[in-house]
Amino acid sequence: MTSEKNEPIEILLVEDNPGDVRLTKKGLQQGKVTNHLYVVRDGVEAMSFLRQEGEYADAPRPDLILLDLNMPKMDGKEVLQEIKTDPDLKRIPVVVLTSSDAEEDIAKSYDLHANAYLTKPVDFDGFLEIVRSIEEFWFTVVKYPPSNTRK
Repeated sequence: MTSEKNEPIEILLVEDNPGDVRLTKKGLQQGKVTNHLYVVRDGVEAMSFLRQEGEYADAPRPDLILLDLNMPKMDGKEVLQEIKTDPDLKRIPVVVLTSSDAEEDIAKSYDLHANAYLTKPVDFDGFLEIVRSIEEFWFTVVKYPPSNTRK
């Protein structure tokens, strides 16, 4: 399955844990939606990707961002705040996918306009199921507003 545009779905994963990157890739490979997964390891890289700066000058506009909170250089909350206050980026759905189940992290993420907050399961099958659920919901159920024209 592809998007309504008959093009693969563009997903940006902002994650510094290589194990979680592998699990996310595996979950998306087993899914129903054709996708391109781009991975950046910290918030600074994420913003460069989203703003098409430097090595990311030809980066596509993601249809969905999967964002970890605990990262080096620039944490997920700072990234979320920058995305949601940027007129060119604020409509991109951001799903916080993190190991934290702290109430303050959940509340702060929603205060910063996260579209969803999910806690990573500790077991392999649970993690894969979460990734498949994200894909199912965001790419077969949700309707999106018109997007800005970008690469």
